Amino acid sequence: MNVKSEIVQAGQRLYQAQLVASNDGNISSRCKDGTVWCTPSGVSKGFMSEDMLIRMDLDGNVIEGGNAGSLKPSSEIKMHLGIYRENPEITAVVHAHPPVATTFASAGIPLDSAVLQETVVQLGVVPLVPYALPGTAELAGSVAPYCRVYNAALMEYHGVTSWGSSVTQALHRMESVEYFAKILMNLRMINAERPMTAEQIDGLLALRPDWGVSGGGRPRGRN
Repeated sequence: MNVKSEIVQAGQRLYQAQLVASNDGNISSRCKDGTVWCTPSGVSKGFMSEDMLIRMDLDGNVIEGGNAGSLKPSSEIKMHLGIYRENPEITAVVHAHPPVATTFASAGIPLDSAVLQETVVQLGVVPLVPYALPGTAELAGSVAPYCRVYNAALMEYHGVTSWGSSVTQALHRMESVEYFAKILMNLRMINAERPMTAEQIDGLLALRPDWGVSGGGRPRGRN
């Protein structure tokens, strides 16, 4: 599957899973030649076609695509390019507004509790990035440093951004963030949040290399 097909299919999955609404969200992928394919502005991610995608360089200059120039790059492209410049190992970025995870983001609460084995290994901590205006260099500058340590981040009053070595991995991380948020919210609703012990967390973190996971930070355990 080529990268444009991956982006289109990822957009469909985001939309079908209700992780975005209307024209929300954006996806990009960095190619081996250093150029970036990204989703257009003002188009539902559930109804994109490959000819709508836009190719640009890391400075944000459009090279091709966008229905022969009729569409503009995503308004959040500065954030995507900032992440690519910050961490050369990242080749894909997904930004969405998953409802439960965004609830935590709007409440100013990071996802940092070790309550689910898979998320301890695959995500670790999902930190909270302080508020910044969407589409600005300030937002790009505030999100980018997190991509060296973590695999996804909540954006205060905004949504979630995830990244990875492929569009599929970045998408899976977005789905995992929302699942993590649902579990944590349910535990708190029944007043039963019970993080793992330090020993349990250590054992799970040791699995990361075998699972192909790097970074993520150490989630909060039982006191």
